[in-house]
Amino acid sequence: MRKLSFIVFVLFNFSLIGFSQEELTVEKIMKDPKWMGNFPSNVNWDDQGKHILFNYNPEGNPSDSLYKIAVNKTGAIEKVSLEEQRQFIPRFANSNKDQTKKIFVKDGEIILYEITTGKKTTLFNWGDRIGTPKFLANENRISFESGGNMYVLDMETGKINKITNIKSGNKLIDKEGSKINDREVWLKEDNLELLQVVKDREEKKEISKAYREATAEKEPFTYYLGDKSATSLQLSPDEKYATFNLVTRADGKRTVVPDYTHASGYTTDINTRSKVGDDPTKVELALYDLENEKVTIIDVSKLYGIQDLPDYAKDYPEKTWEEKDRVVTLSSPIFSNDGKFAIVNIRSADNKDRWIAQLDLNSGDLKVLDRQRDEAWVAGPGIGSAYGGGTLGWLPDNKHIYFQSEESGYSHLYLLDVTTGKKKALSSGKFEVFNPFISKDQKSWYLTTSEIHPGERHFYKMPLMGGKMEKLTTMTGNNDVSLSPDEKHIAILYSYSNKPWELYLKPNNAKEEAKQLTSGQSEEFKSYNWREPELINFTAQDGASVPARLYKPTAEKNNGAAVIFVHGAGYLQNVHKWWSSYFREYMFHNLLTDLGYTVLDIDYRGSAGYGRDWRTGIYRHMGGKDLSDHVDGAKYLADNHGINPERVGIYGGSYGGFITLMALFNAPESFRSGAALRSVTDWAHYNHGYTSNILNEPFNDPIAYKRSSPIYFAEGLKGNLLIAHGMIDTNVHFQDVVRLAQRLIELEKDNWEMAVYPVEDHGFVEPSSWTDEYKRILKLFNSTLLN
Repeated sequence: MRKLSFIVFVLFNFSLIGFSQEELTVEKIMKDPKWMGNFPSNVNWDDQGKHILFNYNPEGNPSDSLYKIAVNKTGAIEKVSLEEQRQFIPRFANSNKDQTKKIFVKDGEIILYEITTGKKTTLFNWGDRIGTPKFLANENRISFESGGNMYVLDMETGKINKITNIKSGNKLIDKEGSKINDREVWLKEDNLELLQVVKDREEKKEISKAYREATAEKEPFTYYLGDKSATSLQLSPDEKYATFNLVTRADGKRTVVPDYTHASGYTTDINTRSKVGDDPTKVELALYDLENEKVTIIDVSKLYGIQDLPDYAKDYPEKTWEEKDRVVTLSSPIFSNDGKFAIVNIRSADNKDRWIAQLDLNSGDLKVLDRQRDEAWVAGPGIGSAYGGGTLGWLPDNKHIYFQSEESGYSHLYLLDVTTGKKKALSSGKFEVFNPFISKDQKSWYLTTSEIHPGERHFYKMPLMGGKMEKLTTMTGNNDVSLSPDEKHIAILYSYSNKPWELYLKPNNAKEEAKQLTSGQSEEFKSYNWREPELINFTAQDGASVPARLYKPTAEKNNGAAVIFVHGAGYLQNVHKWWSSYFREYMFHNLLTDLGYTVLDIDYRGSAGYGRDWRTGIYRHMGGKDLSDHVDGAKYLADNHGINPERVGIYGGSYGGFITLMALFNAPESFRSGAALRSVTDWAHYNHGYTSNILNEPFNDPIAYKRSSPIYFAEGLKGNLLIAHGMIDTNVHFQDVVRLAQRLIELEKDNWEMAVYPVEDHGFVEPSSWTDEYKRILKLFNSTLLN
């Protein structure tokens, strides 16, 4: 094979042959995205539902501003003034039960807002930081947090009561305010035995202290945090209990990333993340019984399966696995509306278990309602993380909880009766559910699903207790819906595979069509006939059907070479019918196709959108099935599209860069050239949250790391490799490619080059950096695949 001969940082010009449509160049598609036009984002509504609000930039300013469209006169797009924005109610203000009032904090004041009239009333000015104001079960009373304690405001009397008494540090033991250790106790006792006068004085002090304690008022109950911190403090709706999380911070060693281009002229250090396997932060749950003045730390030792070993333990028969309770994280409890019940989301630190448990508010005991065990890792749409989030809550009857689970292999919506333990699936099938929420009248669900196709998203309505789903959107692609507060209208942020996002509006029913409100494409962008990639499936060597996007040149331009693109993030979807977040790469693929290349973009094993088994297909072996899917993709192109199997290139960034390295090191017979961008080269050096899910921890499962890290396979490089990386990358550190470079040098490989970008983090921001990088990628493919 030909060796790569270009020099790092040498720029070049590449001219395209003439086209019947507007010519594409790397310089054009990689310049500031404003050239493409102006597209809406972050769609929302005002509280009365009279205006759709969204970010927009028709004036071409450095950043987007807030705009609005009146529902009763659609077509007029108006900029929202700063004064008008100041009057807006914060998006996450707390609402009362019938959603007629909201409370929020502004400039140290708690403000009551009446939605129907628009009236605002300042309830009080606290003069200190205020957090999380909420309506209680008695809606004349409001709880809020300040200074690490809970307070309650009675709006009828105006009286404010402090409900909890939580303090940092430890309770003072001696006069000086420090604990007395054993050595100090012995010294004091020995001194009093020797010095009678001192002993007499101490006895008089003790008598006086005993008198003061006997006649003094009872000291209020105080809970001391010690060396821990308290977060997520909340009050139950019935005001009988408070809960908070106790956090013990991990003191992991963090990686330093040098910034060689700092404005000061000096090299400065950026302190970034720690590496996988560092001790996790410990999070406990505390239940504060206000009536009985006691705090109970919730005991998790009785959770079913708390000591279960992972299946991979059998691969290490020489290791003694200790039987012990696994570390778990408990979320803040979610109370029923009447405050009588509470549920807790619990995740094991190894992320192989998710329990939903009912918290007994009298005893502090946990009763498991649902356990999801996954020998890979628990995840999926709506399932949340160790700290909560996702879909979890109570129905209005204060009897049923709702949640999402991958129990069936796909993330679906479930109900569970806490009084009987009976569970019911509200949705089912080989598709996923996204962002379900309950209607204002509390009779229905609104939800988004991929039922039509894994690459489509539509909005539905469904009866609260389950039943037929009514599809409310009709446009093929992605319908990202924002429902008006009165639920009469649907604002849709919509896009298709070759059409960027635009704003649409329609009444909230299935019959009427959506009306387009924005049209942001520039004339320059519209002058090119952007391709609609063909969505195909090919068969992998293990029989799996692999989804992909295919870009095919015309027969007269087909050059017999192919490029395979590998999306990043691992768990992400890019084979779909909407505008890709990889829009630069999409445009680059159009350019490649113009030049005669066939381009394939694969949702390989590990990608999102296809259920649990596809998501976890990379467990304990990144660079296994995800790599073989790309090898099979290259074979598919050779077998079905006339591609020369010796003229296939591959490229991608982040996880895509990792796969590119694995492809060139472990499958050199399938890939002649590759561009690895911001690549992970050794998973033992990546972060804990992402990596430990897939590969466990390096000291517990070294097999998984050694077979998943490209640096161990660098000797397999035969083709042509371009490595490109930002030097101030705080996600995948520049250290990764430095170590790989040294490995390639020691292996005496000479068919690779590295381009470094001194001012770039993981996601490039400078058009000049994007342009330079993609000119190098194009030169790599043109110089190695076309000869």
